[in-house]
Amino acid sequence: MSDRFRLVIVGGGIAGLALATRLGNSMGRSGKLDITLVDKGFSHVWKPMLHCFAAGTARNENDRITFVSHAAGHGFRFCYGEISHLDRAARRLTLAPLTEQDEDEVILEERHVDYDALIFAIGSRANDFGTPGVKDHCIFLDNVVEANNFNERFRHAVLQAYGRGTPLDIAIVGGGATGVQLAAELHKALDIGSLYNFTPTTPEMRITLLEAGPRILPSFPEKVSEEARQQLEALKISVRTGAMVSGVDEKGFILKDGSRVDAQFRVWAAGVKAPDVTREMDGLECGRGGQLVVKPNLQTTLDDRIFAVGDCSFIAESPLPPTAQVARQEAHHLAKYLPQWILNQTPVPPFKFNNKGAIVALGNYNGWGAFADGKTFGGGALHGLSARLGHTALYRQHQFELYGVPRGAIACLTDWLDRFVRPSVRMD
Repeated sequence: MSDRFRLVIVGGGIAGLALATRLGNSMGRSGKLDITLVDKGFSHVWKPMLHCFAAGTARNENDRITFVSHAAGHGFRFCYGEISHLDRAARRLTLAPLTEQDEDEVILEERHVDYDALIFAIGSRANDFGTPGVKDHCIFLDNVVEANNFNERFRHAVLQAYGRGTPLDIAIVGGGATGVQLAAELHKALDIGSLYNFTPTTPEMRITLLEAGPRILPSFPEKVSEEARQQLEALKISVRTGAMVSGVDEKGFILKDGSRVDAQFRVWAAGVKAPDVTREMDGLECGRGGQLVVKPNLQTTLDDRIFAVGDCSFIAESPLPPTAQVARQEAHHLAKYLPQWILNQTPVPPFKFNNKGAIVALGNYNGWGAFADGKTFGGGALHGLSARLGHTALYRQHQFELYGVPRGAIACLTDWLDRFVRPSVRMD
């Protein structure tokens, strides 16, 4: 049995994979550290792209990073599985059995992964706030599987609308970046699809965006919120603010004022909470949204051998937004300081967030960026070109960080060449 220090990272999202890659390159390849990445999927995608995968305006086959091959090239191991139990005294994770969809045939039995230090980076899910009917009648877009399922249903519904000449009704709950960008991206998908001349006329797609608060994009300055609303309405997307959903059935949403918004597609993109499994983590302290409460240095409050980063963590002394930017910076912080904590027991210093602002891109139509000081850019005559290019640049930065410069450049070139071979929107 190896006597190397065993570091286990649960979750291969933005924070988890960045951390595994950096530590694998610096300590895993040299044999100083035994690193295992655990995830319930086989590949990684950049989560801010999920709305594009759902609409079919990007093909995730080109944007996935397969864990097995990536691990082999960067000094760590990958273990497929979903955590079901944590034994802190024994320093052991239990992974749930892997079964077929009907759960009759067990493919892999329950397994165990032992650790000397553990890092949770399991991300977040949309928060239904206990609203009746949401789980049974709504589509979520929290991972690539759900985005792919949405896209398959969306393509079939568009085909029916073309063939029957009937409208397609879509309602999205949540006026944050995910809901706003999804609404615009679906409109873009139909715009592109209309160029392929299925029928003489393009079917009508009626999209309604429901936001319980007074404005969409509440984390952005009011100027951006208002301009984004105007852009969506110019695309004939109905934006309803102050629209709190009290229930959902098989036909649509029931609002608190008693009115209804019926829709064939019902998407829930409101709120954020940690995966439910965090409440089963052997008594670790959790916040209201299920996030693991951590100290400023990202160690959990009740166990110094366990850290949490990204959307599943909550720094009680200085709460941070659940964004890709925060997750990435927290991963970089641990990648820098964990080696000395492991080798020399040097304490990990407090994490300091450097807010670089935020970007929202509405398909090819518009886009805006906001700096931490409230200044904005984008919009205007160039239809937000600078902001949309900024959004793409963030994605390319993520690719270069994980792949390295040579492979990152090849990935960019491959995507560019692919545009000349494949349709601009997914058709199959």
